[in-house]
Amino acid sequence: MNLSRFLAAAIVFAAIESFAADAAVPVVVRKTGADKISISVEASADGAGKSFTDILMRNLQRSGCFQLVAKNGAIRVTGSAGAAGANVVAAGRGKQLTNNSPYTDAKSARMRARALSDAIVEAFANQKGFASDPIALVNRKGSDNAEIYTCYPDGFDLHQSTSDKRAAVGPRWSGSDIYYIGFLRGKPLAYCFNTSTGARKCLANFKGSVTGLCPSPDGKRVAIVLSHLGNPELFVLDLTSSRLTRLTETKNGSEASPCWSPDGTKIAYVSDTTRHPQIYVVDVATRKSSRISNSGTENTNPTWSNDGRLAWASKQAGGTCIVATAPGGGNPVAVTKPGTWEHPAWSRDNRHLVAQMGGAVFIVDAAQNESDRDAPARIFNNQGNWMSPNWRK
Repeated sequence: MNLSRFLAAAIVFAAIESFAADAAVPVVVRKTGADKISISVEASADGAGKSFTDILMRNLQRSGCFQLVAKNGAIRVTGSAGAAGANVVAAGRGKQLTNNSPYTDAKSARMRARALSDAIVEAFANQKGFASDPIALVNRKGSDNAEIYTCYPDGFDLHQSTSDKRAAVGPRWSGSDIYYIGFLRGKPLAYCFNTSTGARKCLANFKGSVTGLCPSPDGKRVAIVLSHLGNPELFVLDLTSSRLTRLTETKNGSEASPCWSPDGTKIAYVSDTTRHPQIYVVDVATRKSSRISNSGTENTNPTWSNDGRLAWASKQAGGTCIVATAPGGGNPVAVTKPGTWEHPAWSRDNRHLVAQMGGAVFIVDAAQNESDRDAPARIFNNQGNWMSPNWRK
């Protein structure tokens, strides 16, 4: 597939009707391989406390660390979750975690439950939790009309961030900011939207088009693909000085989908210099690039985990799957079955990805041992054509 056609297809988006996140019906994750820690949530609940216990159980299950049982798990969550707050204790395996969480309604109860789920995952499974980390995503309905939304991995609290009735593409988190490409001025430009204040700014009005961007881990720079000099090329934009540094010069190709390494020294990106999109990595200091992908006819959408794992979408026999490397590199292995998978993005636990397939968004378990992986879990069943998810981590 020619990358210019790939990019053109990627810039087609849509607006969304309003849907209540509480109506979401997520897929239940069921273990297919190795043993998990059994956990029972036995706390009594009423009123907003029912939202607390429901979301707690949902997130514990999606963490991939636990098997929910009705009673007497190796870890027991006991106490009371009522209308005003939860006073519960998680205990087992010689550890105890006490949680006294006040809340005023079902939404705040869900936020407290996510925080407790993350604390339990870290305390009892020695893994980072991701329940409290929002996901940015786009819903597509037409050729030039879209909005950016956020939600949580449990599928609840879907929130509309933009209301422009214009195309939007590629949201990427940096703290509470979402960087994305928008068409507010009739051509693709780079924007930064602050989810706390609602403030938005255009980074710069470059000649030509912006076809990809990603903020650096320290939030001081943006990797950006610009066409103002001809073919789409990869640059780094310093957000303080507005200085541009060119990293690639491919007269017979186009670049796309930049993604920073966790230490901010390298950028993975897509180039079609071989006439098929492949994954490359460039050293920001030396500007030297090397090809990373060696199998698959099309490799797109690279994403880098905090511990150095690269993942991307790879078109192979039977369809497109998500592949992932071990920390630090190595040969990638498929972590999904072939389908129409696109746009993977890592969570903070370095084990799970969020990705799109068939107009829906899924949590993908990319555990290095295949026997440890859960089946992909659809985040919600809300109507729409959901795409381009990105996890804040």
